[in-house]
Amino acid sequence: MTDALQRPADALGISANYLMQGTVEAAAHARFEDRERLRQFQEVEMLEDGDKVVVKKLLDAFLTKKQIQRLAS
Repeated sequence: MTDALQRPADALGISANYLMQGTVEAAAHARFEDRERLRQFQEVEMLEDGDKVVVKKLLDAFLTKKQIQRLAS
């Protein structure tokens, strides 16, 4: 699985396969309830590799910032 998809899946507590191929039934059992975000991740998977890297870096930066904020509070 590509790292660009695995990292967000890990952060959301779901599988990367689910992000790519999840069904409505699987969504009911996943810890992932925001269907709009799921759709966005599925669209990211369709991007060219360079664009996926950009999305991954942005998400990594945001998640790192949030982790730092939690540690600082």
